[in-house]
This record gives sequence, structure tokens and C-alpha cells, in this order.
Amino acid sequence: MIPLLLLAVLALAIIVERFWTLRRKEVLPPGLGQEVRNWATRGQLEPAHIESLRRTSPLGEVLAAALDVRNRPREQIRERIEDTGRHVVHRMEKFLNTLGSIASAGPLLGLLGTVVGMIQMFLGILDSGVGDVNQLAGGIGKALVCAATGMIVAIPALMFYRYFRGRISGYVIEMEKEATALVDALEARPSRAPVRGPVAATAVPANA
Repeated sequence: MIPLLLLAVLALAIIVERFWTLRRKEVLPPGLGQEVRNWATRGQLEPAHIESLRRTSPLGEVLAAALDVRNRPREQIRERIEDTGRHVVHRMEKFLNTLGSIASAGPLLGLLGTVVGMIQMFLGILDSGVGDVNQLAGGIGKALVCAATGMIVAIPALMFYRYFRGRISGYVIEMEKEATALVDALEARPSRAPVRGPVAATAVPANA
């Protein structure tokens, strides 16, 4: 029972943390995509703007990655977006593997506790006989409590694991749409020529 209770506390902490971290306004701030497209249309792509955008949210990080290589061919821009997107998704899925493991381990730990309890009870019967039948039934009931507790821990953990995975998948689709719209806006600019001045120095980072 002690490991099951610890797993229950850990699962609850993960669920609360992921609910807070994966709020929609934190991942996909309203109007951010349109604002960045307006920057691209007006040519307001100073390094300070891009770095500020990168720190705002996961969506901002993906869009900033596209702006870093905005003067390269479309395929290279998309490759940079996909590479950054993989890192962003990995961070959004933080702790979800642990939550899935709790969902899998809960019933097994409960079953283990039940089996151990039953073994102890039957060893007691072997030593001192059956004794009171009511006591025997109570011992079996106590052993089965472990199995029930394991399922009580595992079922919510599995449900929230699936829920968070679905939410992240939805966010990924929306980020892809925003990134595609930004690439289209960059291509629609009057000129794709490299920008002069300090912006040109940061348009294509040395380690890109």
C-alpha cells in the first residue's frame, strides 16, 4: 500500500503541473501568429523582436526559429521549424512517460500486494488452522484492498495521460498551421533579399 500511495501522490502532482504548464494561453498565446505575420509584412524583424518572441511561448519559439532563417529557401525554413518543433514537443511531453508508467504499474503493484497478503494468510492457516471463518473472510478482503487501490490509482493516471497526449497533438497541429502561415507571409514580401544592417547579421546564425 505504501508504494501505491506514493504513486498516487506523484500522479496527482504531475497532473496538476501539466494542467498548469499546458494552458492554452501559455502554449498558443491569442493573436501571436497574426502579430508575427504583421512583423514580417512590415519588415519589423529586429533581433530584439525575435529573441523576445522566442521567450514568450512554445509557439513563439517555433515562429522565431522560422524568422532566424527567413532568407533561406522554403524547404530549409521548414526543416528548421520541424527541428525546433521536436524540441518543443519533447518539453511539452515532460513527465507524461512517468504518468503512463504509473498507470501501468498501479494494477501490478496492487495485484502483488494482494498475492502477498493471500500468501501470508494461508501460511497463517497452515500454522494455526482455519480458526474463525469471519476472520478468514476479513483477511481476504484486506488483501483485495491492494488490488482495488492499484486500479483506483491507475485509471485516473491513464485517463489524464491520454488527455494530455491528445491536447499536445492538438497544439502541434495549430503550431504547424501558424508556422505555415508565417512562411507564406515571408514569401509574399516584396523582396526576399538579405536585409541590410544589424538584422542581416542575425538572420542566418553562424551555427545554423
